[in-house]
Amino acid sequence: MTTRRNFLRKTTLGSAGIMMAGSAMGMPASSYRRIIGANDRLNVAIAGLGRRLGAFYEPIALKESNVHLVYLCDVMKSQREKALENFKEHIDYTPRLENDIRKVIDDPKVDAIINATPDHWHTPGSIMAMQGGKHVYVEKPCSYDMNENELLVLAARKYDRVVQMGNQQRSSGHTIEIINEIHNGAIGTPYKAVAFYTNARGPVPVQKKAPVPNGLDWELWQGPAPRRDYTSETWDYNWHWYGWNYGTAEAGNNGTHELDVARWALNVGFPVHAQVEAHRRHFKEDGWEMYDTMEATFKFPEDKIIQWDGKSRNGYDTYGQGGRGTIIYGTDGSVFVNRGKYMLTDRSGKVVKTSKTDSNEAGTALGGGGDTSTTHVQNFFNAVRGKAKLNAPIDDASISMAMVHYANVASRIGRGFEIDENTGRMYDRDAMKLWSREYASGWEPKV
Repeated sequence: MTTRRNFLRKTTLGSAGIMMAGSAMGMPASSYRRIIGANDRLNVAIAGLGRRLGAFYEPIALKESNVHLVYLCDVMKSQREKALENFKEHIDYTPRLENDIRKVIDDPKVDAIINATPDHWHTPGSIMAMQGGKHVYVEKPCSYDMNENELLVLAARKYDRVVQMGNQQRSSGHTIEIINEIHNGAIGTPYKAVAFYTNARGPVPVQKKAPVPNGLDWELWQGPAPRRDYTSETWDYNWHWYGWNYGTAEAGNNGTHELDVARWALNVGFPVHAQVEAHRRHFKEDGWEMYDTMEATFKFPEDKIIQWDGKSRNGYDTYGQGGRGTIIYGTDGSVFVNRGKYMLTDRSGKVVKTSKTDSNEAGTALGGGGDTSTTHVQNFFNAVRGKAKLNAPIDDASISMAMVHYANVASRIGRGFEIDENTGRMYDRDAMKLWSREYASGWEPKV
């Protein structure tokens, strides 16, 4: 007898959004096939129970989602226990607690995994999940570098899995509306976008060798990354700023979102040139090891430009619109859009149309979640069932992700470079040395 799980395994990755002509990562445009069992309950696991966990309470608990949470998985005992207590307020059953994501992947009852682990686990963990027959919702950034970016797309195609990145503004109703208007000529021809993020993060402790915290599986936390001794403050959140072993800096941490909206609005693929000015500007004696201030410029065919203005530790509101957003300039007008509103102006700057939502999606505060995240996760669930197209399919999302990698590479080698608009390859020997990373022995992701 054909099992329910076999029905689910037949789900196709499909394609959604605009595919980039000639892109090495683009997939053929095709519709999702409706599958038998499209209304069945999905068995879901969450791997990584840190600050992003709040984004998943509602989409999992809602009756219309029709999912069952089978596992809460994290390498830190206290995180597992806290997550279980928190979920008790939302569901009336008890999911299993697990330390090792590999055991979750080995369970044939699990249909889909939400991968909310640290950055260095996103691609390796997601590929392992696909190889185990699971569909994957992978938080941003979906990859650590360009090599992982390609591998993730190849794996989704090879294993015929539904894979969505957590760039949740792709499921924001007012954002979808204004992007469609831009594409239909509301501001003429869009030629430039400025994506920005502003925060006033404080100093972080200097790393010091320390005992591994009680309950933490440090070996498994490191996973694919090269091995080193544990240092204080690393595992919880500050791994974002402690060198390049685990994180993708602020461009990957937050820039992914606004850069994705900018590329979506301009309807472009890979850039042809990337140039960056990035430095550590604040609290020079603290433990922050990455840049905390970045200005990046990406040039595209047809003289289109995307600029990224990232200020991690200076809260000055440059654009007068709060901590994050995207401005799109066109030949006949402009648009500002963020997670809560959009504003359309004509060429003279007169406001033509505004739309403000009641969205409660988090902005710059640590943690996250809200109605847009809920919609985005539900879109993933429905795509797994064959009832919807993904709003952020990995083949398209990975192209936005590439801009983050180009920015980080340019900051690390200290210069800009040209890029092949068809393949995404960088025309710089030193840049290409950072195309991939070093892995712990036996942890290299393979497709």
